[in-house]
Amino acid sequence: MAFLRRRRGGVDPSAQARSVSDLSALEGRHIGVDGIMTGLSFILLFIIVVIPIFMIIYNAFFYEGRFDLSLFTSVIFEEENLKAMGNTIIIALAVTVFGTIMGLFYAWLLGRSDIPAKGFMRALFTIPYMFPPFFGAMAWDLLFSGRAGYINRWLMSTFHLRQPPVNINSIGGIIFVECSYYFPFVFMQVVSALERMDPTLEESARIAGARQSQVIWKITLPLVKPAISAGALLILISSLAHFGVPSILGFSKNIYTLPTMIYALINRSGGSFEGIRQGTALSILLVAVVAIALVIQKYVLSSGSYDIIKGKSMRPTLIKLRGAKYPLLLLASLTLLVIVVVPLVMIFLVALVKAYGLPLTWANFSFSNYVKVFDSPATMDSIKNSLFLSITAGIVCMFLGVMIAYVINRIRPKGRGLLEILSILPYSIPGTVLAIGVILSWSGSLAGINLYNTIWIILVAYMARYLSFSMKSASASLQQVNSSLEEASRACGATHTESLKDITLPLIKPAMVSGFFLIFLPAMRELTTSVLLYGPYSRTLGVQIFALRDAGMIPQASALASVAIVIIIVCNAVVTEITKDRKGA
Repeated sequence: MAFLRRRRGGVDPSAQARSVSDLSALEGRHIGVDGIMTGLSFILLFIIVVIPIFMIIYNAFFYEGRFDLSLFTSVIFEEENLKAMGNTIIIALAVTVFGTIMGLFYAWLLGRSDIPAKGFMRALFTIPYMFPPFFGAMAWDLLFSGRAGYINRWLMSTFHLRQPPVNINSIGGIIFVECSYYFPFVFMQVVSALERMDPTLEESARIAGARQSQVIWKITLPLVKPAISAGALLILISSLAHFGVPSILGFSKNIYTLPTMIYALINRSGGSFEGIRQGTALSILLVAVVAIALVIQKYVLSSGSYDIIKGKSMRPTLIKLRGAKYPLLLLASLTLLVIVVVPLVMIFLVALVKAYGLPLTWANFSFSNYVKVFDSPATMDSIKNSLFLSITAGIVCMFLGVMIAYVINRIRPKGRGLLEILSILPYSIPGTVLAIGVILSWSGSLAGINLYNTIWIILVAYMARYLSFSMKSASASLQQVNSSLEEASRACGATHTESLKDITLPLIKPAMVSGFFLIFLPAMRELTTSVLLYGPYSRTLGVQIFALRDAGMIPQASALASVAIVIIIVCNAVVTEITKDRKGA
């Protein structure tokens, strides 16, 4: 029978697809479960992905049904917007360069050297990845915001300075904070590649007389270029699309990037359609910059072959640091202190202070800010909204991602490549752009459906933005589950639905749970997308923290941020516990 055919060394995908078709025919169905899942996957992705993207393009270049470039050109060439575009590119490029260098250095140090406490420091270096960068911006703003910053005030009083010595509210400050939170993208990618690398090439170079610096430059770096490129691209896209850090550190000094300018245009217009159209024009520009970055990455990776993993189980030789061991350990410890410990401690300390500006002493500490936070109906509503959105988006995306992954990996219909692209695309475009597309789509223009200023429009945006997380997690797990188990079940008389329920879903349950938390965590702390979508009764946790700080209630904002940090730490511990023992089926 067709479903028993195999290629040598693995399952023949075409035979697998035929087996599914044959078994569906045996069940006497023309459409069946496979057809329903395939159709639903395309329909749902069309609704939550294709329509918003189409509406962005249409409203940028068409007005009242006519092709019209006047708005696009007027917005693009306005001096303020050109300056914002320049700031965006400068910040993104600087963050990418410095973040990549930083990530590379510490990946090499912890992955290939004999520095002490590597496991502990490696865990600490991934902590910035867990927390929203705008929390870090809040903390550094508390320390170095002109004359009000705690450290600036101390330095001015101690050394009798007339001007604050450090200005965090600047392009340089934005670059520093974003580097602190985005370098783990490169660090995690490269340290994994270094540990899996075949050591024979490096050893051969050393035997031939090459110096250590030559080995690193000529052998090691070229071999991990795909990992470097992937991490650098994540930094670039994240920086281009980021809203929180530039808004917190830049608004007070009229420093705008494209995401913050889009927010400002819509905010100034009071949410009018004209303001949204202006934001759409800038969104097209932002997407164009991201697309250029993707093309550059493809060009970089097309220049060579990168075979770094061989059949033998071998660990690369650790490099002896000798006299540099403890100076480098001190450097790594100081880096962790600056980028991890100082911001977190500052947020918790200011959350306890009775009023912003008071010295950080025991006499000025109390839990009154936490009482105010939990007594505030708006704050409690924001926590409830974020929990509702995170849990609902996690559950919906978990099942939708599994369905799409099953269609792509098991059913393999025509157009499965398009299906995969559509499920990943929303996470590849900036969250601000996606938010505008959702506004244009679901504000009454299509079939009279108006979700604007409701919690449902945020849910739709979250579903589109985070679907790829669960889809990728489920795809990886499905590839580990041999299809013969499901085929055997169906050959013994079970229906397709029963096989899915009793065989496939239980085997990929850990991936489903992991996918849920991978969506729940970022959705709980999300700001960039929801800051354009929230209404009077649909503020999220991230938006409420941003709003409290914007209103000058900094201790309360810090208290709420500290609550969010605890939630993130607990959820991350749960994810780690669930996923640490997962093995291939």
